[in-house]
Amino acid sequence: MLGSAALAAHAQETIKVGVVAAFSGPFADYGKQMEGGIKAYMKEHGDKVAGKKVELILKDTTGAAPEIAKRAAQELVVRDKVDFLAGFGLTPEALAVAPIAEQARKPMIVMNAATSVITAKSNYITRVSMTLAQVSAPMASWALKNGIKRVVTLVSDFGPGIDAETMFKTTFIGGGGQVMETIRVPLKSPEFSPFIQRIKDARPEAVFVFVPAGEQGIAFMKSYRERGLAQAGIKVIATGDLTDDYVLPAMGDATLGAITSYHYSTAHNSPENKAFLKSFAAANPNGGRPNAMAVAGYDGMHLIYEVSKKLNGKIDGDKAMALVKGMKINSPRGPIAIDPQTRDVIQTVYIRKVEKVDNQLYNVEFDKIENVKDPGK
Repeated sequence: MLGSAALAAHAQETIKVGVVAAFSGPFADYGKQMEGGIKAYMKEHGDKVAGKKVELILKDTTGAAPEIAKRAAQELVVRDKVDFLAGFGLTPEALAVAPIAEQARKPMIVMNAATSVITAKSNYITRVSMTLAQVSAPMASWALKNGIKRVVTLVSDFGPGIDAETMFKTTFIGGGGQVMETIRVPLKSPEFSPFIQRIKDARPEAVFVFVPAGEQGIAFMKSYRERGLAQAGIKVIATGDLTDDYVLPAMGDATLGAITSYHYSTAHNSPENKAFLKSFAAANPNGGRPNAMAVAGYDGMHLIYEVSKKLNGKIDGDKAMALVKGMKINSPRGPIAIDPQTRDVIQTVYIRKVEKVDNQLYNVEFDKIENVKDPGK
């Protein structure tokens, strides 16, 4: 009996955050970046809020594995009695866990997964990252404004890719552009060479690309370079996943000049971003360059701390979600807000170009659209 009483007392003195993400496998960097951002926030603001210690419990999904994500979330809710669910690098993970959040009335903070529909799957989900539709429409508008009229699209064949393709096409064709061909590639281990040849044969002015951040961006740009698309005058326009900040230094000069639309760049010039970069480096020695997932981890933790303070450490799912709606945060990426209707993020989308700064590759922002909602909602 004493043991269970001690456990109950411990539970009352902690705020538990269960982080469900890939920490191993092909998407391992997703989990590591989100965890890195969470640790950066806690490094800067301490590991206590509302008089309680914040405890992280990490669960590895190993990749786009919905069954593993679901089982991990069930364990976190039933056995570990977490106060918040967080993480979710990939859409299949988030969709699998949505019913658990709904049933258990646990606030679920999505720190990356970017299919528009996710927040509609439970009243307890909010998202601090972005949606693919939110960053794809501005890319189409920029291309039209800058004389690009004929495009081929290439996206990964799963929810976010289809959202990116749909919103890009809708905006681009609506503005008078022509989508010559739409290509969907497998989510797991795509071989880009044959698709690149199809793009070259179609002779568009640009190719619009969405692939998950990381290894696939490197593989696509390698094929783009080897098959001579740049020499053929075919520009790369993409969502920022392609030139992800974490992997950009390894991608080489083939990325120079790539134009992307995204909500964060390591090169973003603001006091908040400078403080974040400093905290991230201190909390994650040898962690490399933080990317948008790290920022979402940082902002997600900011949201958890704010809610915990306002509830005086007594976390109730319904009260927590009422506080989340309309919340504003001064993020390292710029100001963000949670839409009270959709519980999705409203933020600035930046147009960036890969350039060398002090002999290092960076996504340098040169244009922006403020207060962007998901255009499909």
